[in-house]
Order: sequence, then structure tokens, then C-alpha cells
Amino acid sequence: MGTVYITAEDAFVGKNDERLLVKAKNEKLLDVPLIKVDGVVVLGRATVSPAVVNEFLLRHIPLSFLTETGRYLGRLEPEMSKNIFVRKAQWDAAGESPKAVHLVKGFVRGKLKNYRMMLLRQGRKYSELDLDGAISRIENSIGPIDDTNKIDSLRGLEGSGSAGYFGAFNQLIRVEGFSFNGRNRRPPTDSVNALLSFGYSLLRHDIQSAVNLVGFDPYLGYLHCQHYGRPSLALDLMEEFRPLVVDAFVLGAINLRKVSPGDFTMEPLSNAVLLSAEGRREFLKLYEEKKQSKFKHPVLGRQCTYQEAFEIQARLVAKYLMGEIEKYPPLVLK
Repeated sequence: MGTVYITAEDAFVGKNDERLLVKAKNEKLLDVPLIKVDGVVVLGRATVSPAVVNEFLLRHIPLSFLTETGRYLGRLEPEMSKNIFVRKAQWDAAGESPKAVHLVKGFVRGKLKNYRMMLLRQGRKYSELDLDGAISRIENSIGPIDDTNKIDSLRGLEGSGSAGYFGAFNQLIRVEGFSFNGRNRRPPTDSVNALLSFGYSLLRHDIQSAVNLVGFDPYLGYLHCQHYGRPSLALDLMEEFRPLVVDAFVLGAINLRKVSPGDFTMEPLSNAVLLSAEGRREFLKLYEEKKQSKFKHPVLGRQCTYQEAFEIQARLVAKYLMGEIEKYPPLVLK
């Protein structure tokens, strides 16, 4: 079953013995065994019964809340993992330590190399695209990473490479009715940014679940600065997965016409662009399919799903911090 997404307005989430029940307007929408549920994401308003809250905490099932636009609101957290040794290693590396710098280099390198891979693939597929300038800018940001030992400078390289990538992103959209003129959010004011932001919120839920499972404190990161309530380590680990998971399936959803311009509406006051209820259901189905798709992990040398890779990469971070491996290998696909 994997992750359960609840999109019905004013849904009620309850349980009956060992089964999760979701109802709306006196209609049963879902009835599944709790043992098959890895996580639950609520979009919009829903009532969650105290019995379900208790069951989720006992079973360590993460429950995240998003707005209808996909903006992350918060999550129900079970008791922190008892693996104090992972958290001690994580805290020992805090700041501008050599281990922190090494991890930031890995997160930035992984993200930018996957950006480059995305553009190279599209360029091979559509020879008329003019992507050379964007690819060069990304490569110019990758080049200095090994010799850069300040985290702020590495953030600058990440920002420069990302700007090059998103500067070419509109060329990757192959259908009429969609266009991209740069990232905007809080709220997203066009349909492409609405899809990207929604996808990144779903990815955050999954990465934070993996980080918690391994035993980390999700709020202490290295690339992302610490702010109250920000799961910085989860955001760090998200970086290499953004192009591989979210950007890839968002482009597929648009170019394969799985979503259409008619699936979006705009709020008159905020100009926020929203997916329709039907559009959200299709989007969530596509995201779940992407998570369960398989690839050969370059480090482990075996097939795994992206869902499994979230935890694999988190465990590789833990192994590096605890001195079990010499380097952190970011997930980079070719």
C-alpha cells in the first residue's frame, strides 16, 4: 500500500480493529490493513480520531499535513529513535567541521550532477533544444566543489548551478498551455510551480520519514541553516532527489498530458494556483508510481525503488558520520 494520501474535503480518519478507515460524506473511501500503511499525508482538512493518532505513534507511522496547494504544514512525530550514537555523531559534526563540509559537498554535487543528467537526457531526446549554456553553467558550478571548503561558498555554487538549470527548464516543457519563467512559491503562482512545490512537499514527507527511521535529529542539517521548526537534515538529503524524483515525474505528467491546464484554478486574493481535486488524485498516483519505480543503485549495485533509496542514502550519511565509510556517496544516476 505504501503511503496513503487523503484528499477528500472534511474526511474522517478512523480505525476498526487493525484496519485504517477513511470516510467522507458518509461514504467509505478507504479500508486497508494498518500493517500495509507506511505513511499518511492529509491534504486540506480532515479529522483524525484519537485512536488513529495513538495507533500511528505506536506503529511509527508518520502523519503529515499539507494545504490543498501542497504547502507543508507539519507532521505527527513518534518518539525519537533510541539510537543515540547516530545523533551524537550528527551533533559532533555540526558547524563548519570537516565532516559537515564533506557532506555538503556531496549534497551539492549530487544535486547538480543530476540536474546536468536531466538536461543531457533531454538534449539527446530533442536535438533542437538549446541547453549547452545551462549545462556549461552547471558544470562550472560542479568543477570547484572539491576545492571549496566553506559551506557558504558551496551554497553559492549550488545556487548558481540551480539558476542555470531552471533557466533552461521551460525548454523541457513540450506541450502548449504550460510555461515556466522561474521558481516562485509561497504561494506558487503558475501551474508548473504549483506541481513542483506540491511534489517537493511530498518528497519532504518521505525523506523526513527516512531520516527519522535511521535515528537522526531531522532539525540539525549542514547545507540548510538551522531555523526553528525546519527539518534541515531532511532538506539536505532531499537535494539529490529533487531532479531524480519530482522534476522527472512533473515533466512526465505535463508532457504526457497526464495533467492539463484545465486541472488548475487561481485564488483571486493570493493568486495561488491550485490543482483541482481530480488533478490532485492523478498527481498523487503518479508520484506514488515514481517512488515505486526501480533503478540500479550505483553504490549497492542492485535494483531498488526510490522509496528504498531514501532510507539507503540516509543510512549512508549515518555510516559516514560514524566513521564506518570514508566518504558519503550521493545518489547520482546517468
